[in-house]
Amino acid sequence: MSVRSEILDQFKQVGHEQDKRLRPLSDELPLLDLGLDSLCFAIVVSRLETVLGVDPFSESEDAPFPVNLGEFIRFYENAVA
Repeated sequence: MSVRSEILDQFKQVGHEQDKRLRPLSDELPLLDLGLDSLCFAIVVSRLETVLGVDPFSESEDAPFPVNLGEFIRFYENAVA
């Protein structure tokens, strides 16, 4: 499974588990507009670390925080590569 697919699946799964209604996922969608709260994001990041074996947020202190879904995905793709 690709990094992109795993990330999208985790967002959908966490949204479902937490009874959140996600907006249609696209690269341009701002993370703040996904429909998830901070707890949901923490769950997603934790699960991605388990599945992908990386936490780019703790590995790159100087990297800017991703603003939209596309940047979030690329952030993980670059960390896995």
